[in-house]
Amino acid sequence: MSLLLRRLRPSATSLSAPLSAPVLTPAASVLHPAWVVLLISTWLATVCNVPLWRAVAALPGQGSLRGWGFALAFALIVAAGNAALLSLLSWRLTLKPAVTVLLLMAAFGAYFMMAYGIVIDASMLTNVLQTDPREAADLLNWRLPVTVLVLAAPPLLWLYSRPLRRLGVLRQLGHNALLLVVTIGVIVASLLLVFQDFSSTMRNHTQLRYLINPLNSVYALSLVATRTLNPENHTLHPLGRDAQLGASYTGQTQAPLLVLVLGETGRSGNFGLNGYTRQTTPRLSARTDLSSARNAWSCGTSTAASLPCMFSHLGKSRFESRSGNDENLLDVLQHAGLAVLWVDNQSGCKGICDRVHYASTSAQKDPALCSGGECLDPILLQDLDQRIAALPPEQRARGTVVVLHQMGSHGPAYYKRSAPDLKQFQPECTSSALQECSQQQVVNAYDNSILATDQLLQSTIKWLETQSAKAQTAMIYVADHGESLGENNIYLHGLPYAIAPDVQKQVPWITWLSPGLQARSGVSTTCLQKDLSERRITHDAYFHSVLGLLDVHSSAYQAEQDIYAACRHPPQPS
Repeated sequence: MSLLLRRLRPSATSLSAPLSAPVLTPAASVLHPAWVVLLISTWLATVCNVPLWRAVAALPGQGSLRGWGFALAFALIVAAGNAALLSLLSWRLTLKPAVTVLLLMAAFGAYFMMAYGIVIDASMLTNVLQTDPREAADLLNWRLPVTVLVLAAPPLLWLYSRPLRRLGVLRQLGHNALLLVVTIGVIVASLLLVFQDFSSTMRNHTQLRYLINPLNSVYALSLVATRTLNPENHTLHPLGRDAQLGASYTGQTQAPLLVLVLGETGRSGNFGLNGYTRQTTPRLSARTDLSSARNAWSCGTSTAASLPCMFSHLGKSRFESRSGNDENLLDVLQHAGLAVLWVDNQSGCKGICDRVHYASTSAQKDPALCSGGECLDPILLQDLDQRIAALPPEQRARGTVVVLHQMGSHGPAYYKRSAPDLKQFQPECTSSALQECSQQQVVNAYDNSILATDQLLQSTIKWLETQSAKAQTAMIYVADHGESLGENNIYLHGLPYAIAPDVQKQVPWITWLSPGLQARSGVSTTCLQKDLSERRITHDAYFHSVLGLLDVHSSAYQAEQDIYAACRHPPQPS
């Protein structure tokens, strides 16, 4: 390293100029690209990595001399990693833009990691890229621009106040190559010095790798870009083209009508129906004609991960390792001849509803339900009769599946998800900067949003009961993932599944079957209440359970994954 620094130190000859030449810039203010790389890399590794060093400081044994040695070696690895990346971009026309991008990425990343206890991986970055303006607005508060200014403004002001030293192409290439070799050498040497501690720490505390800022964002972005550019991921493979309606449809006098309510950010443990100490589901708890699975687990910890996985036939492990995309549950239902409608009060369906009938509430202007560019979830039921009536009549005659995609308990602005008359738990947090509120205030706002979901589900069942004269009805409510509400200073969701707390993965799964649908399907609610109360189920079962309940036959169906199969008896004529 000392050799490199000596080579970068300007010589007396280089600082001198002919007396006749105009001096445009003081030589002392000209920045050598390699010095920019080293200084910016150090800033990124230290000032912009407070969440990482806070996590490292909490590791066992960090107060010892060995612990300090590990932290110092780790810091050198992070700084050298940043420098290695920048050495590839250390050209006169690219260095400043590259530094700007990395500093902004690091500043934004540091804010969200510090504020919400999240980490950054490909799944989290996908969530960011798929966030719509409404969701993004909920994340804006005064702390965000202040943090970005503190972390990014000083080095950027320093960088843009000075010109870069002009080097010939070959000389610049040589400097860049030397810098890359030196930084790789620093990484290797540092690793060798603390290899045993480093390998053990990375194995037992995997969250640390997602805190290395901004290399975590660069790596995640490269993964997302690779997937996006892979032609195979843009190819849709057919699924369930052999789907057929079963014997229950023969000579039917009433068609099935199934409503699938997709919950957003539902914590199973915060549902009164599931034993929560607070009664957050008074309407559902008063009913005796539904079942609730208390041991249900999600496929992912974010909407972008869970929804496509839920509607896939593959299950979590095969879905995550897939090489391409397949049609999903809604496609199979439509192949079987049923009418399918998706009604969205969220930021979209993540590609699931691309080939079925779709309606969005984003243009609704109901003064009682909509304000600030978004609507409360009861808007999903508004005009639902007309939306269904607009579906192809020959498909409706066979049966209809309606998907209602909730805003649910989407954070961090939980207080926006419930109407004033449902704000039973007070005081509630009314800020999107959750760290400004006490944990109890955050929980109060979240629990009020569960009260709103309770009201929506009760209203959905009531609406389905009004359809009983012409349809055999049912409702299945399943949330996409859970949520952290400040436990261990972690908020929101989206942590990598392997390290995410259970509250981000355990979800509510509620089933209501009308007497007509019970007779049609042979599935008994009384049996489900006993069978599903404690049995562990996962999103892997969603695809197959819906097909089984609707008596849709396909080679994609797996009976062993159908959670309703154990309570299915020979159906009666419909």
